[in-house]
Amino acid sequence: MIKLDRYDIAILHILERDGRITKSKLAEEVNLSISPAWERVRKLEQSGVIRGYRADVDWVGALRASRIVVEVTLSRHTAADMRRFEERVRAADEVILCYATGGGVDYVLHVVARDIDHYQRFIDALLMEDLGIERYFTFIVTKVVKGAPDRAPWAIEAA
Repeated sequence: MIKLDRYDIAILHILERDGRITKSKLAEEVNLSISPAWERVRKLEQSGVIRGYRADVDWVGALRASRIVVEVTLSRHTAADMRRFEERVRAADEVILCYATGGGVDYVLHVVARDIDHYQRFIDALLMEDLGIERYFTFIVTKVVKGAPDRAPWAIEAA
């Protein structure tokens, strides 16, 4: 970890909001000259604090997909069982976010699917793979009140 000062934090906030900002505009917004501001950006990139730049695509809005939250509890809690489940979830294009949690459920997944049928086929496939899922609860998202944009890496053919 690197030590971040107020300029670094300001740069991170700005780049998170607008990764395509020009060098001069970024420097102006953090009240530094262009060279020192850009040197800080390079330092943040090299240290791994800035992991990359990408387009922020709203797949749900663009393709009218369904957003689903799933709570999963495993029947066994061995390292091998959890690793097997986590590897499968990492490989699932439908899962855009997964948290391992404590306090009642083992995992919370955020899933984006073309429709509810696509989601059900996805869950059925997980259950058939003997991943040790004891139970799961599905919550259909009806509205995002506050949250990060949807980032679904899988390509859905537009109808």
